Amino acid sequence: MKTVTLYTDGACSGNPGPGGWGAILEYMGTEKELSGGEENTTNNRMELTAVIQGLSALKESCIVELYSDSKYVIDALEKGWAVSWQKNGWRKADKKPALNPDLWEKLLTLVSKHQLRYHWVKGHADNPKNNRCDQLAVAQTKMHNAECRMQNGEEK
Repeated sequence: MKTVTLYTDGACSGNPGPGGWGAILEYMGTEKELSGGEENTTNNRMELTAVIQGLSALKESCIVELYSDSKYVIDALEKGWAVSWQKNGWRKADKKPALNPDLWEKLLTLVSKHQLRYHWVKGHADNPKNNRCDQLAVAQTKMHNAECRMQNGEEK
């Protein structure tokens, strides 16, 4: 099985508000950058979307070294919380609804196709690839923020 490294990050201007995500796939010295965004979203949705889009870009089952600064994503996957939420009808241990079940459903399906190794990194710190993902995500956030303002008849 190939080993691929996936770096991800999400960003949001307001929460909810315009948001963006960035991902970098790395395999044998080759990198591929991915990014996108939405006009009305949350930071956690963008963090999840970054991982979903990165894994979706893989054409075969791989060992994936996932690097993210999102404790929400890393802990929910690594500690099995998301699987428990799914088994409990998208309810958390405290019986409250789990947030973002649509994205967790997609992510768990993708995760089941690969072998993931989870790495939490401190955001905005010394990981150049995480910092690049943040730049991609913020650029998308700004683009979607501008689109939002134009749709509302506001000037840039």
